[in-house]
Parts: sequence; structure tokens; C-alpha cells
Amino acid sequence: MRQLNWVWGLLAISGCQGTSPHGTSVQVQRVLSGQTVEIVTHQGREQLRLIGIEAPDVRQYPWGRDARQQLAAWVESQPVVLEFDVEPRDRFHRRLVYVWRSGQLVNEQLVAQGYALVVPRSPNTQYDQRLARAQERARILGLGIWNPQQPMRQTPAEFRRQLPSQYK
Repeated sequence: MRQLNWVWGLLAISGCQGTSPHGTSVQVQRVLSGQTVEIVTHQGREQLRLIGIEAPDVRQYPWGRDARQQLAAWVESQPVVLEFDVEPRDRFHRRLVYVWRSGQLVNEQLVAQGYALVVPRSPNTQYDQRLARAQERARILGLGIWNPQQPMRQTPAEFRRQLPSQYK
């Protein structure tokens, strides 16, 4: 039964990857973290925060560095399509987005490879089930932060709470 569930999950994830929405096409200029990128618009630089995920903090070694590098490999200096949900910005005024590249949802790919956790944040819930399936697959396969040889033991939020105040 467990093997059947794993196979179903794998098929569900791979079956959904080829649907790219119509949205705003941009080029990512810089990757700031495993969940935040920067673009240049006619109004200047703008930070974009990927919806539905939380990547390890950049100081959370080695996972934060790995997440940032992987996101950069996928999107930096590449054309991507941005898809928006209900709430346009977070409390830091970053635009909240789903990022698509070559028909694949980058938010989902980060989770599926074990570079980020799923963190649903209502009302932006359009792909929550899809992200949850990707996380379950990564966890079962022991990918990235789920690697049993070197698991991430604190969530990014827990890690940041323990940082001295000069780093917050």
C-alpha cells in the first residue's frame, strides 16, 4: 500500500508540471535567498517572494546556501512567468508570486527536490495541495532537507528566532 501511495504521488506531481499559466513574463536579475528573487522594472528593482514555501535561512548551513544556489540555477538571468494569487504583497512589501520556467512551477520544484518547506499562507492557496504532494515525495525519498544523513533539524522560522538580534 505504501509503495502504491508513493507511485501515485510521483505520478500526480509529474503529471501537473506541464501547465504554465498566462502571466507576466520577466527576467530574474538576482536571487537573494531560496525564496526571494529580484527583478528590474521600469520603476526600479523589485523583490519577489515565492508563494507557499519557506526555504532555509541563508545562514542555515548548508541548506540555505543550497536552496539559494538551486533557485539561482533555475531562474537567474532566465525568462520566467509570474503568476499572482489573491494577496499581492507580504508584510515586507515584496510581491508574492508563483514562478514558472519552461512550463514548470519553480515553487513546486524547490519543494520536490527538498530545498524548501511548504508553508501555506491564506488567502494565497492556489497550489497548496500540489506543493504538499511535492513535499511528501521529497520527504519519503529523503531529498535535501529530508536527507536522513544530514536532516535539517529546525524550520527556518525556528532558526531565525534563535539568531542574535543584530542578525534579525
